[in-house]
Formats: sequence, structure tokens, C-alpha cells
Amino acid sequence: MRRIVSLVPSLTEAVAVSAPGLLVGVTDWCSRPEDLGGALRIGGTKNPDVSAIVALRPDLVVANEEENRAPDLAALRAAGVRVLVTEVRSLPQAFRELDRLLVEALGSARPGWLDDAEKAWAAVEPADALRAVVPVWRRPWMVLGRDTFAGDLLGRLGVRNVFAGHAERYPRVTPAEADAAGCDLVVLPDEPYRFTAQDGPEAFPGLPAALVSGRHLTWYGPSLVEAPTVLARALRAAR
Repeated sequence: MRRIVSLVPSLTEAVAVSAPGLLVGVTDWCSRPEDLGGALRIGGTKNPDVSAIVALRPDLVVANEEENRAPDLAALRAAGVRVLVTEVRSLPQAFRELDRLLVEALGSARPGWLDDAEKAWAAVEPADALRAVVPVWRRPWMVLGRDTFAGDLLGRLGVRNVFAGHAERYPRVTPAEADAAGCDLVVLPDEPYRFTAQDGPEAFPGLPAALVSGRHLTWYGPSLVEAPTVLARALRAAR
């Protein structure tokens, strides 16, 4: 594999750090690492420029079943492009998919950071369980529901998502409905919606607010090494 296009910001970072020089195309949202060389920006995760990607003659396009749209991936395959689609809904699955991409698909040596990330999470000792609502969008309000990677990470840190049993993975839930669910805490990441101290906590009066790094909560890549420490610190600060 010599020419890779990544349609997933976290996988862009994983490939760039583990196999430098292979990326020829990345999305507009790919921000890590800061230096992506001459990789062409090929649009967003939901609206990539399929023609531009095909013109790059990639050996492989890296995608994710949640972040990217099936019609775009089908169009790439129809044009003769090989597409690897990851599915990441838990931490163990993230580790397996990263190994599948980096070692099996790209033929790289298993990166040291992946071993370090597994060790870091294996050493986590959850604090006393707290019931939390975890918004990921506003206007309309959307929260973590069932079967999500971010929800799995929080659970390992002692945070129980009160909507983990919801029928939808990202249900629309109002702050009033969250309050009625009996939460101890609201967890507000800074992506995909950028919640801040001035935008988010005021909608949940009476609930402590943990402002957390979205990259450490939702990305599966090198950020997983420091994620347990970064997230646990933010959660402790809100207690």
C-alpha cells in the first residue's frame, strides 16, 4: 500500500503517525497531526468529492460505517477503488479494527502506541458509578444512546449513560427528559458539537457539568493512549 485516502479524522491520525507518507487524501475535518504533508483535502466525511478521490488513484480508501455514507462508498467501489470500512462501537472493537487497518491492510508493524493504549485502558480502575446524560449535538438536542464507542469508554471510567438502553444510538432527548431520567452529571464533549462552559451547562441547571475533550472521547487512534487520564481528570473536576 503506497497511496491511502482517509475519510475518518481519527483514522487519518492513526495512519499518519503509524505509516508516515502514505496519505494522499484526507477530509476537511482531519486536523491531526497538524502536518499532513501534501495530502489533498477531498471534502467532508458526509460529502466527499468522489471524483477527486478517484483521480488520486488510491490503493485504499479508509472509511467508517458510522461517519461515512454508504452511497459515497458504493460510488468509490463502482469506480474500482478498494474501500476498507471499519466498525467501532466499543473499545475492544476499536483495538481490533486498528490492528486490521494498520497491520493487516497496510502491512505496517504494529505501532507501539497501540500497545500503550491497550495497557493504559487495562489499568483503569473505575470510580464510583455516576448516572450521566451525554449530549453530542444541540439544535436539536441529541445524546449518546445504545451501542456507542464513547459510551463504552465512559462506562469503563465509572460513568453510566442513562440512555444506553434507548432504541436509537443517538436519540433526540431534551434537557427536561434528561433531568427526569435522574442524572448525577452531564458530560459535554467539545465535538462533534463544540460545547463550552458558556454553551451547554446552562441547559442542565442543578447538574454538575464535565467538559471533556471530544477527541479523547470519540476518536480511536493515538489519542487512546492518554484518553483514560484526560477523561478521568475532567470527570473528577465536575464531581
